[in-house]
Amino acid sequence: MTRVLVLGGLLVGSVAVAAQAPAAGGQPAGAPSAAPSAPTAPAPPTPPANFVYAVDGRRDPFVALLGTTGKKGGTPTVVRAEGVAGITTDELSVKGLFQSQGTWVALVSGPAGKAFNVRPGTQLADGTIREITPQYLVILQQVNDPLSLEKQREVKKFLRGGENK
Repeated sequence: MTRVLVLGGLLVGSVAVAAQAPAAGGQPAGAPSAAPSAPTAPAPPTPPANFVYAVDGRRDPFVALLGTTGKKGGTPTVVRAEGVAGITTDELSVKGLFQSQGTWVALVSGPAGKAFNVRPGTQLADGTIREITPQYLVILQQVNDPLSLEKQREVKKFLRGGENK
């Protein structure tokens, strides 16, 4: 039998194919077998039980570059101030707004759920509370993006949820 090989519309050549001899199982080599065997992927290698990443003066590629200040037991730690000064604008949620001694005060909470009273001028981890109204509080947030043209932005956190950037 002769087969013609065509690639991209060009006749490349003809190849003579001999009759296929039956395989060891009694079937021709090109015939489908009764139970096709699925190729099994090799299992991924597992590191040895005593594997340790050797720093050797290099930076650990699995550690974030931002927000790390020191190492404690080989693990970088993020140092944050206690209380409201350690809460970022994104983590802050407004729980209540009330008036005290003629000024508005906001009851806010952080990621741990602990509540704090804040007034205008209170410092956060990434900004300052600028204004408090009966509906929302305004935070002047420091933008920490080197590619951004604006270095500060106003973020409104509403009592009834949501925020306006």
